[in-house]
Amino acid sequence: MIRITQENGLRQRISIGDHTLHSDVPQELGGAGSAPEPHDLFDSALGACKALTLALYARQKGLPLDSVDVSISRDDSEERQGNYQLIVTLGLNGALDENQRQQLLRVADKCPVHKLMTTTDIQITTQLSEPQDD
Repeated sequence: MIRITQENGLRQRISIGDHTLHSDVPQELGGAGSAPEPHDLFDSALGACKALTLALYARQKGLPLDSVDVSISRDDSEERQGNYQLIVTLGLNGALDENQRQQLLRVADKCPVHKLMTTTDIQITTQLSEPQDD
């Protein structure tokens, strides 16, 4: 379960099991800019999934992949019209030949979060909890 609670201002504490993350919004939107904004967390989930997928695949196939660097840029200028574009650039580090690099590029688009973002119809139900007595 993921639990999100407001700290001070607009800063949010995100508890995921034993892990804690934070989110905020930039100062120009009324936050403190003290942590990544939710869009950054969304985008970084894709990058982390691609890097992990490639590392696991390379290990399984015995490919000489030492590490993966992922850069993500976004164009959210048409988000309100339903168009949100992410450009993912992969830095594949290791003694890989061009065939192996292309193989890893194809595998990167098969990571679970990429598939979730591009092929799944996500249904979200938002509901209220029972009021808490003070």
